[in-house]
Amino acid sequence: MGYSIPMNRSPANIVRRAALPLLAIVISLAGSGNAASCRPTPQDEMGPFYRPDAPLRSSVGSGYLLRGTVRSAADCRPVNGARIELWLVGPQGQYDDAHRATVITDGKGRYRFTSNVPPPFYSRPPHIHIRVTAPGFDELVTQHYPRPGTRKGSFDLGMPPLPTR
Repeated sequence: MGYSIPMNRSPANIVRRAALPLLAIVISLAGSGNAASCRPTPQDEMGPFYRPDAPLRSSVGSGYLLRGTVRSAADCRPVNGARIELWLVGPQGQYDDAHRATVITDGKGRYRFTSNVPPPFYSRPPHIHIRVTAPGFDELVTQHYPRPGTRKGSFDLGMPPLPTR
């Protein structure tokens, strides 16, 4: 007399049942967005060329498109209404008022900015300076470094919440 495994206890069913919780975790993580975008974005140098009150506009040229989402580093929620100031070197290799802008994130925390492809600045690689402010969050000053040869980039920003007292 041989041993038979009940249909619901077969090795294949046991493996399937064990794999289901793991699969659910993987699916939930995949659907939650980019986990890295929820970490605080590292601070970078503001540099000596920042000027407050850049004009509200989403374009200061053409040739490079930068877009992304601003999220709370605490819980990944999008930060709508965040004020993003951007400044970069123009095609002639100089900082000027024509290459400064302010954009405001939409209801999903998204922003979009068009500029010239940033050239190197002396010994520095091409970069776009970014300053982000929003109520309830620490100021974020960072920089985006376009990949060589690209005409668009994605840069999600994680805002650290203000400490609670």
